[in-house]
Amino acid sequence: MLGKMEDERPIFIQLAELLEDGILSGAYPEEEQTPSITEISIAYKINPATALKGINLLVDAGLLYKKRGLGMFVAQGGRDRLARRRHEQFYRDYILPLLEEAERLGVTREELILWIKRGKQTDEY
Repeated sequence: MLGKMEDERPIFIQLAELLEDGILSGAYPEEEQTPSITEISIAYKINPATALKGINLLVDAGLLYKKRGLGMFVAQGGRDRLARRRHEQFYRDYILPLLEEAERLGVTREELILWIKRGKQTDEY
């Protein structure tokens, strides 16, 4: 099992995101089985219905599918779909607000690029 759930958000959403992270990282490759509802509910000490609700979010998104009698599997092309969705979400949630704040502060795009390239090399700016 990957990660921990320590957030204020609903558990089923956190579970879905943990499984998405596993798909993106390659821990759950395409066409490979994911942990069962029972395994998830035991590992995270959650109600199986809550685990199922999180899994169903990924089924509805086309990232997982069920093989009758065998369990849940990562869908072919699921990782790419997920990566595209997360790229769009990253842009919307982080980049657009960053650009808006930079504009309010008078920070140029060139400065932003320099800061990004510099990364965590220093705490100073």
